[in-house]
Amino acid sequence: MAETQDVRMRQKKARLIFQAIAKDWRLYVLLMPMVIWFAIWMYKPMGGLLIAFKRFDPSLGVLLSEFKGIDNFINMINGVVKEEFWQAFRNTFIISSYSLVFGFPVPIILALLFSELNHEGIRKITQTITYLPHFLSEVTITGIVLMLVYNGVHSAGVITTLFINQGWIEPNASIIQQANYFRPLYIITGIWKESGYNSIVYYAAIMGISPALYEALKVDGGNKFQEIRYVTIPCMAPTLIIMVIMRIGRMLSIGYERVLLLYNTNIYVTADVLSTFEQRIGIISGNYGIGSASSLFNSLIAFALVIGANTISRNISKTSLW
Repeated sequence: MAETQDVRMRQKKARLIFQAIAKDWRLYVLLMPMVIWFAIWMYKPMGGLLIAFKRFDPSLGVLLSEFKGIDNFINMINGVVKEEFWQAFRNTFIISSYSLVFGFPVPIILALLFSELNHEGIRKITQTITYLPHFLSEVTITGIVLMLVYNGVHSAGVITTLFINQGWIEPNASIIQQANYFRPLYIITGIWKESGYNSIVYYAAIMGISPALYEALKVDGGNKFQEIRYVTIPCMAPTLIIMVIMRIGRMLSIGYERVLLLYNTNIYVTADVLSTFEQRIGIISGNYGIGSASSLFNSLIAFALVIGANTISRNISKTSLW
């Protein structure tokens, strides 16, 4: 009797699910392309993580290659490539931290400035100008940067010339060949490329603030800076917290395109990051196991950072991703 009731309950539940899908079938049809895209490009490649635990042989494939357990992780952390790995890990963390400290406030400041522009035409023009670099490819952006800093036999970039005139670098040298200039160059390039586009989220948050709050502060005699401090920033706080958590989750995920286009063997000490380490060790050197282990290690650290940041935010501010 109990088994019959369980069967009936399952059938009823399945019927309700089918009815809900049939009712909104148009929405599910629209959703299918995105689901298929995620399945092919996001979930299917996860099978390649098995390479991190194997002595990968391309002729045998992932499943038939010899299983090695955690040997690849041991070799990566304490083996022949340990110095290169920890150098790349340190560079990744430092560049990401500097980008968070110096790059995160810039879109917020831009959004505040946009919100204070009363002339709609001027605001649209300035927003368009700041958004534009985001839509340019990394090759184009780095090409512009290299033209500004390159110092060859017949030409010198504007920035390089300025540095030479100030005595900060040697004549006939180039900023791109100086290890201590790579991190500032990378971070400034990233700020220029993405700050305008990232300000859209913060500008939308500012536009969603009730004008009555500003009017109440003006009645109390508040000035513009007090409006920002006591109204704008507190009302933007949930958005800011969510964006910080997401940014922390990407701290170890520096895109390799810009690094590959900017760095060279002279500046590996400050320019080599985990993504370029994976590309150089895993693909160029053919050590697929260590390259995959590095990628998995990177993902696990990023996952832990997101969990930690989300937990702290939820306990302190009651705002979190989940």
